[in-house]
Amino acid sequence: MSPEFLITSLIVVASPGTGVLLTLAAGLSQGARASVVTAFGCTLGIVPHMAAAVLGLAALLHTSAVAFQGLKILGVLYLLYMAWATLKEQGALSVRAETARLPAGRMILRAVLVNVLNPKLSIFFLAFLPQFVTDADPQPLARMLELSGVFMALTFAVFVVYGLFAAAVRDQVVSRPRVMAWMRRSFAAAFAALGAKLALAER
Repeated sequence: MSPEFLITSLIVVASPGTGVLLTLAAGLSQGARASVVTAFGCTLGIVPHMAAAVLGLAALLHTSAVAFQGLKILGVLYLLYMAWATLKEQGALSVRAETARLPAGRMILRAVLVNVLNPKLSIFFLAFLPQFVTDADPQPLARMLELSGVFMALTFAVFVVYGLFAAAVRDQVVSRPRVMAWMRRSFAAAFAALGAKLALAER
């Protein structure tokens, strides 16, 4: 495993995006367990993009304007929905009593959708992984799967760190209604901004 791959992957994973935002929100609103579950869901959401890159399906998104635009529109709509739900205290930053937490399955599904509905992730894998697979590799498919596994492991580890940090300061945040309201508006604005960024994305 080359240091270049590990460093580049770490930079990409640690850069703020929808997955990081959702994991932070889960930690702030529902604690450490929710942040770990959300981090797992975000990591799971990478699998379809990884499979698309390995099987060459990501090339379809790169070459087909209709396919790319279709998935992009779904992604934008979902991010805007997340912004609206967060602002209305029904989404990522809904603070619930201990006995009324969101089911793990629902948190995972929400996190998976955030990543699955981002066409840029498939194209990233299509452009990123082959750079670290040489012609000399006897089993290039196995090599790509290995690199993808490492990338997913880094994703989960980094997101868990983000989430646990958010959970650690949760009591200081949720005990202050004004701070919570400010955080909710900030997260809603961030989801909307990421939706706008995706809307402007080109293949």
